[in-house]
This record gives sequence, C-alpha cells and structure tokens, in this order.
Amino acid sequence: MLELVDRPKNEAEVNTMSPLTWAYIGDSVYELFIRMSLVNTTKYKPHKLHIEAIKYVKARAQAEILKKIEKELTEKEKEIVKRGRNTENHHLPKNATVQDYMYSTGFEALIGYLYLTKQDERLEYILNKCIEVK
Repeated sequence: MLELVDRPKNEAEVNTMSPLTWAYIGDSVYELFIRMSLVNTTKYKPHKLHIEAIKYVKARAQAEILKKIEKELTEKEKEIVKRGRNTENHHLPKNATVQDYMYSTGFEALIGYLYLTKQDERLEYILNKCIEVK
C-alpha cells in the first residue's frame, strides 16, 4: 500500500480524528487506486482515463458501490461508514443528491480509516471488491 508519509501510529490516534478527515484521506486513496487500476489494465490516453475514473469516483458511483459491498463489511466497518455518513458537512454537492453525497462520504471515511489504521489487507480486499461490483 502507498507509504510515502508516516501514517498515525495506532487506532486510538485515528479515532480522535473527525470522520470527515478519514473521508478526506479516503477520497485520495480511493482515487489513486482507481487511477492505477485503469493505467495497469487499459491502454487509454489520459483524457479517456479521466472519463473512466469518474465512473468510479463520483458520489453516485461510490454510494452504489457501498450499497453493493455493505453485506461484506464487519460491524466495526459499518459503524465507521455510519459515522462518516452522519457527520455534519456544510458542503453541498453540485452533481449529486444529498443522500448519494452522504453515502459517498461514509464510503470514503471507511477507505480512509482502513488506510490510516494500516489495515492494508482489508483495504486492498475492499478496493478490489469495488472494481468487481462496479
């Protein structure tokens, strides 16, 4: 997994962060994973890569993916999603419904939490599942 900078040392430290911080990191981790997957599996030029990546990273797509993989999540992971989804966010989505935006924030919070807590095997499993179900 990507290790360019130090991640927090333990889960307790991550738990003191806002779920929106988890989502902020999760957004980056997820987008990098999608971009690398596309680069490694296609011969698209950059503009086409961008168009394809959007199909995975836009709020509606993330909300749909989350609903498809939800049954595979542990109770702890479902709680992380719920915390991310229910955290008050004053940002209004432009190209998504409020519900899709909330679910995508929960999805990104899960990805970020797993990354920050160094649960790399579980993170990799979930990221690969996202490609599979899309």
